[in-house]
Amino acid sequence: MKFKINIKRVYEIPTEKDGYRILVDRLWPRGVSKEKAKVDLWEKKIAPTSALRRWFSHDPLLWHDFKMKYQTELKNNKCITEIISLIKLKKIVTLVYAAKDKEHTHAIVLKLFLENHCL
Repeated sequence: MKFKINIKRVYEIPTEKDGYRILVDRLWPRGVSKEKAKVDLWEKKIAPTSALRRWFSHDPLLWHDFKMKYQTELKNNKCITEIISLIKLKKIVTLVYAAKDKEHTHAIVLKLFLENHCL
């Protein structure tokens, strides 16, 4: 096995199968203590910029444009190489996020981006 990247809401119960847990939100999730979140790393810099996050506002009608804009941000993000190295080192990583909408979250875009760049 080379590596595995999972995504999971921070409100779901952490398990050993999660491996190394990285919170990929710019803001700390509401109502979750650090003990309960059980994240190994909080990487704020990998999240969409505040401007992009506010523009998108989890509107499914903006999803396609959001994905393209966020991918552009990721291509120019200096943290990507550090995250890729960490994934290769840890082998199993779970990207943890807080959004309610599991189909229109930046974590999906980030996961696909990282998988494409970890090969």
